[in-house]
This record gives sequence, C-alpha cells and structure tokens, in this order.
Amino acid sequence: MTNFFKQSIFFFLSFFLLSCSSTKNESSRVEEDFNFGWQFHLGDLSDAYTESFNTDGWESVRLPHDWSVQQEFSQEHTAGATGFLPGGVGWYRKHFTVPSSSKDKKLTIAFDGVYTNSEVWINGQHLGKRPYGYVPFNYDLTPYIKFGKDNVIAVKADRSAYIDCRWYPGSGIYRNVKLITTNALHIDQWGIKITTPEVKDDQALVAVASQLVNESSKPQSVRVRQAVVWQGKEVQESVQELSLDAGASKTVDQSLEVVQPELWSVDHPNLYELHTEVYVDEKLVDNKVNTFGIRTIRYDKDKGFFLNGKHTLIKGVCLHHDAGLVGAAVPDGVWRQRLLTLKEGGCNAIRTAHNPPSSRFLDLCDELGFLVQDEAFDEWSHPKDKKHNYNQQEVDKLTEGYSAHFEEWGKADLENMVRRDQNHPSIIMWSIGNEVEWTFPAYGASTGYWDKKYQKKYNYYFDEPPFSAEQIERNFKNNTSGVDECAQTAQNLAKWLKEIDTTRPVTANLVIPTVSNFSGYADALDIVGLSYRQSVYDYCHRNYPEMTFLGTENWTRYHEWKAVLDHEFIAGIFLWTGMDYMGESRSWPIRGTDSGLLDGAGFKKPSFYMFKALWSNEPSIYITTQTLEKSPYKWDKAKAQLIEREKDWAKHQKWGWQDVNNHWNYKAGEQIAVEVYTNQEAVELFCGGRSYGVQYLKDQQDHILKWKVPFEAGKIEARSVNKPQVKTALQTAKAVSKIELKVDKTELSADGYEVAQVVAQLVDADGVAVKDREQVIDFHVNGDVRALGVDNGDVRNVQGFNRTNLKTSQGRALMIVQSQMTKGKASISVSSDGLKSNTIDINIK
Repeated sequence: MTNFFKQSIFFFLSFFLLSCSSTKNESSRVEEDFNFGWQFHLGDLSDAYTESFNTDGWESVRLPHDWSVQQEFSQEHTAGATGFLPGGVGWYRKHFTVPSSSKDKKLTIAFDGVYTNSEVWINGQHLGKRPYGYVPFNYDLTPYIKFGKDNVIAVKADRSAYIDCRWYPGSGIYRNVKLITTNALHIDQWGIKITTPEVKDDQALVAVASQLVNESSKPQSVRVRQAVVWQGKEVQESVQELSLDAGASKTVDQSLEVVQPELWSVDHPNLYELHTEVYVDEKLVDNKVNTFGIRTIRYDKDKGFFLNGKHTLIKGVCLHHDAGLVGAAVPDGVWRQRLLTLKEGGCNAIRTAHNPPSSRFLDLCDELGFLVQDEAFDEWSHPKDKKHNYNQQEVDKLTEGYSAHFEEWGKADLENMVRRDQNHPSIIMWSIGNEVEWTFPAYGASTGYWDKKYQKKYNYYFDEPPFSAEQIERNFKNNTSGVDECAQTAQNLAKWLKEIDTTRPVTANLVIPTVSNFSGYADALDIVGLSYRQSVYDYCHRNYPEMTFLGTENWTRYHEWKAVLDHEFIAGIFLWTGMDYMGESRSWPIRGTDSGLLDGAGFKKPSFYMFKALWSNEPSIYITTQTLEKSPYKWDKAKAQLIEREKDWAKHQKWGWQDVNNHWNYKAGEQIAVEVYTNQEAVELFCGGRSYGVQYLKDQQDHILKWKVPFEAGKIEARSVNKPQVKTALQTAKAVSKIELKVDKTELSADGYEVAQVVAQLVDADGVAVKDREQVIDFHVNGDVRALGVDNGDVRNVQGFNRTNLKTSQGRALMIVQSQMTKGKASISVSSDGLKSNTIDINIK
C-alpha cells in the first residue's frame, strides 16, 4: 500500500468521523486537518492549475512541507544568505470531495503560511496571490466547489528569487492548512477577540467581541452564548440576542466575570477556554473554542516590566523559524523540546525574529509559559542587501523580496498577524519592524559614528555617539527634506495595529535610536527597542526620559545582562539567538549562523550554560577547557593568574562564543585554560587529586572563573565552596568502544505528526562520552516510522539532511523520526566501523 493511498484513506476516514461525530458538527462548524493527501512537483509548469492536469510522477507529501531542506547544500543557484539551499518554483495539488449535503455551507481554506509568492486555484479558478511568505491567509472556496463530486486545489509557491531573505526561509506550504465548513451565518475568521481589561486577585473581567457574518439571503434572529471553561468545567456564561440583516456583519460585545481567577504567568501558564455558540431559532449554526489566559502587563519607563503586578525581568532570546534538519516545516515535538530546553536555562521570553511565527508555535508558548514579542517585518518598502547583509544595495531578480510588495500588502499582512494572534496570553508586545533604519541613509549619516574623523575613536557598538543629541538632530534635518518616510511608515503601521488591539504596546528593533528617538519613528512606539545598543542606554534615558526602552537584540554575553542589572529602566533583553539558524552565512562551507544558546540540532552550547548560571535559580556549574594557546587568555606570572590576551576583550565580546571544549582529552603536560560558568559565589578546582585553588565570581568582570592546569589524564572537577555543595567533573575518555543511543520518547501516536528525537553519542568502554574524536555513523531504522533526517548541529556541516549517515560532531549526532498513520513498532540502531549501539524500540499507538 503506497503512502499516498494510506494518506487518502486516513483523510476520508477523518472527514467521515468529523462529519458524523455529533449533531453539533452536522449543523455548525467543522475545521478539518487538510494536511494529508497532497502531491508535489518541483519546477514551474504553465498549466498545473487546471482540473485535468496529469500528475503522474509527482511526489506524495504530507504538510507541513519544506522542499528546500530536502535538497543538497550547494554553491550553485544558492547563496549564503539563505543557507546554501536552493529555491525554485513548487506546485502542490490535492483532490477532495465535499458531500452534497454541504451545498448550503460556506467552505474556507486557511493557510498558516506559504513561502513565498503563493497563488491558489480551485477547480481551475484563480483565488488570489499572497507575496508575503510568513503571513496567514484564507480563501472562500464556496462559489467554485462541486458538491458531491471531485474537486482539485492547486497551489504555486514561487521562490525563484532564491536570495529573497537574509536567512533561510524554507520553501512551499511549510505550515498547517485547514478546510473550514460553516453555515451561511457564522463567526468570521479570527472573529473572536478576548481581552481581560480588569484583573484582581478575587475577580477578573473577560471581555469578548464576536464578529458575526450573515451571508444568507434573509435577516436572522441570533442568540450568542459565551462560556468560560476552566479545566473542563464552565465557570461563567453570557447570552446575548440580536438581529442580523442579510449580507451584514456585526460585532457582539459580551462580558463575563471570573471569580478567583487562575492567572497566566511564566511559572504558572494557566489557560482557560472560551466556548462560543451561535444559535438561530434554537439551532446551533456555529461554535468555536478559543484558548486564552488571564493576566496583566505593565511597562514603567523607570522601573521596567510588570507581569500580574510583579516586577519581571525579560530573559529573552530571538528565534528564526527553522529548526535544523526539518527546515521551516517544524513538527510540534521539535519546538516543544527546544523550548523546554531554553526554559531549563532560565529563558522566559521569545522574540519571533523577524516575522510572524506559526500559530502552533504561539500555542506552545502559551502552554509552556513564554513571553512573546510578535514581530511583523524585517523590511518595509526599502530593501535590505541580502548578499552583504548590511546597508541597502541594488536589488536584482534574485534578491527581490518582500519590500517590492510592502506598499500594497503591508497593511493587510499586519492586520492578519494581529487578528490571528491577539488571543494568545503569551504575546506581551507587537513589533512592527527590525532594523529598518539601515535602509534610510540619512539616519546613519547623521550620527557621526561612520564619519572618517571619528571612526577610530568612537565605536558604534560600545560608545556613545561623537555628537550631542542636538547636533545629531541638526545633522538629520540637513540630510532630509519634508516628511521622513521611515517615521511616517512606522506611524502608519502603529495606527493600523492599534485599530485592532490596544491592550499591548507597539515596539520595533531600532538600530540607530540616536536618530529614531527624535525623527518621529520612536514617537510611533510605546516601547523603544534597542539593537546592540547597551552603549546608549544612559544616553537614551538621559536625553529622552519620557520614553520606555528595552534591549530587543543583544549578544549572548554576560556584559549584556550586567547592563540590564545596572539599569533598572531596561526591562530586559532578547539574545541573538536562542538557537543556531541557517542563513546569514558569508562563506562556504558554512550553512548558517552559530550565535545560539543551542545549536541547530538542539544541543546545548557553552553559552547556554553561561546564561543558565545568570537566569536560572537552579545551582549550576559547567566546565569548559581549551589549550592556553587557543584560548583568549595568557598567563600573568606576577599575578599568578590568567588574564585577557587582548585588552578589554571581555567588555567587547560580540556574536558567538570563544572556542572551548567540554572534554578532558589533551597531550600530557599541555597547558590548559579551564573556564567555569556558575551561579555559585566561589568554586574550587581539582585535578589529579590536587586543588588548583578557589576562584570568586566577584573578581571576574566577565562572570567566568578561570584556571591554568597542566593536563594529566583522569578527572578534573569543579566544586562550589558554599553549601549545599554543587559539583561537576570531566573524565578523560579512552578509545571509542561503542555508540550509545538515547531517545526523548519511546511511544508515539499513529497520527503522522508525532516525532521521536534519537541522539547517538560515541562512548568508551567505561561509558564516558568521547567528544574529541569523530567518525561516520549509520542509523538503521526499521518499522512504522519515517526518518526525517540527520544532523550533528555543526554549522560547518553541509551534508544534506535527508540521509541516514553522517559524521559526528563532538562525538554525537541526531536523527528525527516521525510516526505514520498505522500502529506498530519501530526499532532504531547505529553502527560504525564494526561498532554497534544499543537498540531503541518505539511503540506506535
């Protein structure tokens, strides 16, 4: 039985069960999973939208689907900006049947994202196009559906401009698709808006605005019932009656009081449900369930951010939307594990850099307790240079991106983002743009940073500008005439956003705030986001005391967090980045950017442990090592301690992390610089049974404890001096003896979605991880799962993901497998040059 045949059976069974499960579904709303039973072709075709088009030879696929990540890395027809993976044009087609009994219904197809320049047809009829690849959109299929007969939907995604983004965007229908069936009188798409305008310890007011649409031919008398549900039990209801003319729409406002509300927070992400039911003549015609949280947010320009009245430091990371080997089509299980790992490290906030995320990603943030900055755009009407990743350059047919469509589509795309996402309690601010000042030359030219007379003395990243605020303003006025386009665009975007939602502040990531603060750009914002600008925190607060500031893009370095602790008016930061991502590479063979706390396979990096020490209350100690020659330090004999090789190196660290190892394998007698990242006040280091002394955090400007130790095989151990004692150790590894497999789950649902993540680690005969030697390993997968691919997390690995073998990095590698739609069992093992692993058994229910 082919996969396509299995998928078709699953789809039709699902449709049958959904349609027949209850009287409620027969008469009201059905939202069907529309991800199964698609066919795909890579390459442009002139008539693939026609009903009778022959798809022999097309690939059977299940959505979400990213065709680029399934290809090989290459320098031909690719670019470092987008991860050295190809773009192109892709076509999708799907046949489906709608029963004749639904001929009086309304059918809508809802896409959560198609990258990019998508066009959609139903039965040969063109429905529309959507240039922005990150935005949700939908089409009404009703006028063109053949009820009781075969229908075919066709989708074209055009990424022939394969350098259209500054990072890896993915290609195709890479997010979920739903087919929604409603009555003529129905709740509008994203038509339920939930806010909590009054929240007290003993009572909360839940305000609901329901947008109803009557597409029938006659007026209707309507009853709307709202019910707040907590853990399966109704706690409050509201009923309202109204009349709705034919062809009209109306917003129904209702209020519900919740007694003793369970508040949503990062530590206790409590979620309620709102059940909406719409009746006509006592018949249920529509129903919808929305998840929401009860919480308050407040920003103080002098004191920072408050969640539910409690001062809360924003410990955030920026995340692109790819996740290594799965590309942009990220299964929920992959995001869940990586978000939980970030949570373990003390992270409590995500910036969706630099575009709207998937709806499912926000669901996970709600559930797991992350604060979210939901960001709309990286470009406005002026393009950014994708080839050099800096100031605006000439755009050609390969680099043309969203800026070419912004004037026409910017308002609609922003509105769709906000309307879809507005009920997520995790979202605490909206961002309208990222570093757009790059593309307006007068901004940078006015500051003095790039003036030849000042370049050597004033560093853009670490110094206040060479000119006073008054001088910069005079320079800017001399460099511009009339209304500043950047400021005007920001004001338009903020206005459109606030027409939908006024419960959250508007921000943007400003890369030249010393101009934006007075140009009119910052006037459009409630919070001024600062991009790598800790050097102007005091400058901004001093010159613009009425404004509220936040670090919205920052290095994964201690000095960035120290600046927050030293400036109460800075509410927190968002590190660049939470996870390594593909793209923004400037050289082959490097597929991506390694600035993350986690690598592309989700493995923890040294910087993760540094920020765990800074952000988490859990006692922690982590050891890294490196030869003294390769370290950033040298030995000071007079002080008998390691000191920086370069003056003020610790203060000027930027992206990435110093080259360090988490192993204890070197040449005998070799001088090793040992670093310890910890939240313990004092740590003592032992090697070979001897103490190398105690180091104190208060003495380290970079929050890193350091020792020089001559290597000898055995164990090196770090122990906290304070009680209760916390300790960690590294053991010298011997020859590779076997391969150890671990998996995050051994039971999957046979739903075609759930994943298991299998990690292979080289170990010696004693079970010690071997991290300094690499070899090619082969994964063997048997049974009812499909292998999504393999990765070792190293951005220098440009082997295609869609394989079962690869070379390890730090002695380890990852494979992700996904359930199919049949129950059964699967087994996974690994071999390499005569070595074998244990076997992982997975049960598919």
